[in-house]
Amino acid sequence: MEELTRRHWFQRSLLVSAGACAGLGFPAMSAQNQPTPIPPGNTVRDRLWIFTVVAGMNDDYLGMGGVHGGSRMTPAEGAFYLGVPNLIMVRENNLPLRPGNQKWRAKTSYEQYSIAFRPLKRVIWSIVGSGGRTQGDELPPVLDLAKKFDNVAGVYLDDFFQKDGTGILTVEQLKKVKDRLVVDNRRLEMWLTYYTHELDYPVAQALELFDVLTLWTWNSDEIANLEKNFERLEKVSPSTGKALGLYIWDFHNRKPVPIPMMEKQCNLGLKWLKAGRVRELVFLANTVLDVGLEVADWSRNWIQSVSAERLS
Repeated sequence: MEELTRRHWFQRSLLVSAGACAGLGFPAMSAQNQPTPIPPGNTVRDRLWIFTVVAGMNDDYLGMGGVHGGSRMTPAEGAFYLGVPNLIMVRENNLPLRPGNQKWRAKTSYEQYSIAFRPLKRVIWSIVGSGGRTQGDELPPVLDLAKKFDNVAGVYLDDFFQKDGTGILTVEQLKKVKDRLVVDNRRLEMWLTYYTHELDYPVAQALELFDVLTLWTWNSDEIANLEKNFERLEKVSPSTGKALGLYIWDFHNRKPVPIPMMEKQCNLGLKWLKAGRVRELVFLANTVLDVGLEVADWSRNWIQSVSAERLS
């Protein structure tokens, strides 16, 4: 039998699950099923997020850059350290474990994380994980979480586009996913990782289906071009909500983001937030905050200095 590619395996699982949901009367998206509203509050802090993975997940990357000893900071601790109220939880290397038939567990691993996330305003879970990896259809366990935890506000598709410009899912399959993002007449949002080096991909039709595009500059040397790249994003997808992703560790160059570059992207993000050009600012990640990086402390101090500022 010909081996299924990761993309085809995920697509097949998605279609089977979508059919099962339809048979159970899963609600289709309608005018009444609107996206989860942004909670009341009109300060900069209300729009700040942390992108997280399981504690210690990026230790190998840090080690390649000469930072040894590893990180122990959990996702919830990362939000607490930075002082941000919103969190994106992304699966990497198939962790956290997907809920399964583990009857001996009082709570699934997803639920255990969600209990720690209860003090947060908004939480988004990945259904496409780091590196574009999935284990079949990852949406059902997130929908189950959203029924139990009302701060689960959406799903996240990380590293979605492949090098040839195709997505893990087709446009039609993305539409099916979006139709399923309804829990108790509350529609969850669908967010995307979108890199500056993907701006030339012919994917405008797919981008229009997302509620929020999170723009990331993978190579910190290219933060110098951030204004130009953000203008390109606005032209590529003018009507879709936007967030600015802020790396603290430069995974491309295996080093901390230089503080002058961190300051530039943070200040631009604040400017665009106040102007309404971006909805949210997202810092990455919990796994680089407790290993002695000066830029991590700088980022925390910057957040504290601007958090109380009002948005018009």
